[in-house]
Amino acid sequence: MKGKIIKGIAGFFYVEPSESNNKLNDKPNNKQIYECKARGKFRNSKQTPLIGDLVEISTTYYEGSEKGDFLQGTIDEILPRKNQLFRPSVANVDQGIIVFSLSYPTIHLDLLDRFLIMMAAAEIDAIIVLNKLDEAINDQYKEIVEGYRLTGYNVLCTSAKDGHINEVKNILKDKTSFFAGPSGVGKSTLLNTICPNFHLETGKMSEKIKRGKHTTRHTELLNLTFGGYVLDTPGFTSLKFEDIDINSLKNYFIEFAQYEGQCKFNGCTHTHEPNCAVKNAVNSGQIYKARYDSYVNYFKELQNIKKW
Repeated sequence: MKGKIIKGIAGFFYVEPSESNNKLNDKPNNKQIYECKARGKFRNSKQTPLIGDLVEISTTYYEGSEKGDFLQGTIDEILPRKNQLFRPSVANVDQGIIVFSLSYPTIHLDLLDRFLIMMAAAEIDAIIVLNKLDEAINDQYKEIVEGYRLTGYNVLCTSAKDGHINEVKNILKDKTSFFAGPSGVGKSTLLNTICPNFHLETGKMSEKIKRGKHTTRHTELLNLTFGGYVLDTPGFTSLKFEDIDINSLKNYFIEFAQYEGQCKFNGCTHTHEPNCAVKNAVNSGQIYKARYDSYVNYFKELQNIKKW
């Protein structure tokens, strides 16, 4: 039987059968999920099943247990992935929704840019959502919105409290998406507003440190009532990318692409070389300077990482 991993907890993976499997199976209906363990061969090959994986499973149906009827199985094969990330741990997604807050916790562009790099490296489309528009402290966020739109990203400003979410619903429809971002930015609240049947746990801001409290404790694929899947993922406050190759870093800044081959020197790093098309674009306002500053900082960071 083929299906999709929608949740993983404590070594168990929960697989939703494909529609064709449900039609062929006498016992389960289209809402039943198989609780599966992965075969040992995956551990031996250091291959880890991820949420969103398409898999083949062997199934067993149990009837009349103390917990009621339930389904179990074993993951036999992980089908080829079109993409994958390991933070959050997810595969086969169409897009990532990166959520930050317009009030507290304050936007950290460093963390936003790191996430955008990871997604560009995985060839996953990124949409930036700035939530809590109703609590926006001032108009400084408008510069950020304009800067990242100039970069080429779709930037949406939302408010779950005021129901300002239609743009987000439109981009989620019929796609597999994941929500990610720091704790306390309102990811779960936003998803509960979009689909009230989710009933995701939400938390309040810490008054002392103005930081969100973790409420999402695992990653799970959720069915959207209007079509598609979405993942709410645990929040985080840092993101390292030691595995990024320093020579490839410039390829993950999407705004640099149009200047490829226009620099004076072949293999220009866009940091110190003269007559650099990228630096000229920064100076003329065609590239958002805050993004370029992030690039230079990451380039220096990767230079300092010891190569063993």
